[in-house]
Amino acid sequence: MIRWIIFAVLFLVLTIYGFQAIKTVTKQTWVYYVFFIVAFIVVSNFLYQFAISSEGRTLTLEKSYAFGFLLTFMAFNVVLVPILLGEDLIRSAIGLYEKLTTKDANFHLPSRRKFVSQIALGLAAIPFSSLLYGMYRGKYNFRVLNYTLHFDDLPEAFDGYRLTQISDIHSGSFDNKEKIEYAIDLINEQKSDVLLFTGDMVNNKASEMIPWKESFSKLKAKDGKFSVLGNHDYGDYVDWNSPEEKSQNLEDLKQIQKDIGFDLLLNESRYLEKNGERLALIGVENWGTGGFKQAGDLNKATKLIEKNDFKILMTHDPSHWEAEVLKDPNHYHLTLSGHTHGMQFGIEIPGWIKWSPAKWRYKQWAGIYTELGQHINVNRGFGYLGYPGRVGIWPEITVIELKKESKSA
Repeated sequence: MIRWIIFAVLFLVLTIYGFQAIKTVTKQTWVYYVFFIVAFIVVSNFLYQFAISSEGRTLTLEKSYAFGFLLTFMAFNVVLVPILLGEDLIRSAIGLYEKLTTKDANFHLPSRRKFVSQIALGLAAIPFSSLLYGMYRGKYNFRVLNYTLHFDDLPEAFDGYRLTQISDIHSGSFDNKEKIEYAIDLINEQKSDVLLFTGDMVNNKASEMIPWKESFSKLKAKDGKFSVLGNHDYGDYVDWNSPEEKSQNLEDLKQIQKDIGFDLLLNESRYLEKNGERLALIGVENWGTGGFKQAGDLNKATKLIEKNDFKILMTHDPSHWEAEVLKDPNHYHLTLSGHTHGMQFGIEIPGWIKWSPAKWRYKQWAGIYTELGQHINVNRGFGYLGYPGRVGIWPEITVIELKKESKSA
C-alpha cells in the first residue's frame, strides 16, 4: 500500500508541474482538459492493469502498454520539474528580496516566464516523442551486427565459419506478425552455418509461443539450431496453481523448442564437425547474479568435452562470464549471452558513444568484450519486455565470423 501512495504523490506532483508549463504557454482551456484527461486515462489504466487485474504477476501485453504509456507521460513531466523548480526558486528569491527591500508588507511571487516554460516543453518533447517512437517503430527496428573474431587455435576447417546469434525473443510481447516474419527472413538471409539462441523465448508461459511456432520454424541453418534457457523460461514470475502446473509449463516449452527445430542444451554439449575437425558447443541453464536463477552447471555441461577443444559457450546471463566462466579451468574461446536487452534504451553512435542505463547493472551489457584471451558477445535482444519498445538500442541479430589467425601473425 505504501508504494502505491508514494507513486500517487509522485504522479500528482509531476502532473501539476506539467500543467503549470502548459498553462503558462497557452490560455486555451481545451488544452488543459486534454492534458488532464490523458493523465487520468494513463494512470487509471496503469492502476487497473497492475493493481486490480486478476492476472497477478503475469506480465501481459496489456500491462506492457499500460507501463509504456505511463513511462512516456511521466518522462515528459520529469524533464519539466528541474527547469520549473529552478525557476520557482529564482521567483521565490526575487519575491523575498522585493519584500525585504520595500515597505510593502505583502509577499508577491513573480509570474512564470513564458519563454522558460516554452524551453522546458521543447526539451520534454524529446523523451516523450522518443518513447512513443520506440513503442510504435523502434521495437521492430531490427539490425544485423557483424563481427569477425580471430583465433590462433581455431581448427582449420572452421576458418570463415559463420554463426548467427539471437536472444531474448519474449514472444509474449509480440503484436505484429508481419514484422516478426520480416525479422525471421532477415535471419535466414545471413546464411550462417549455425543458429544459436541464448534464452528467454517467452515472458512467462509456454503458451505465449504457440502463435509464433510456425513462423520460427522457418529459421534455417545448415549445421543446426541450438538453444539454452533464460530466466523467464522457467515460469518463475507467475503465480501458478501448483508446482505440477509450473513444471508442466517448462516441459511444454521444451517441447515447443523441439517442434521449432531447436536442440535445447540443458547443461549439455554437442560437437560441430567439419572435414574431420570439430568445435565444442556448450549450453548451460540460466545462471545469473542479483537474485536470478542459478541452474547452470559448467562441470556437468563439459563432462564430455576435451580440454583442448575449441569451445563456444551459450549462457543466457552475462554476469555468469565474470562470476564463473573466466575462473573455470576450461578456456571458453567465445561465450554468447543476452539478458540485458541493453535496457532497451540508450545512445549508440559507432566510434563515438555507447551508453545505456544497463551499464550501471552489468559490466558486459552489449556487444563484444575480451578478457584473458576469451570473448563474450552480449546480444541486445530480439524482442522486448516491460516497456513495449526500444529507443536507441535496437533489436539485434548478431553474425559472428570465426577466422583462423596464424600464431606468427
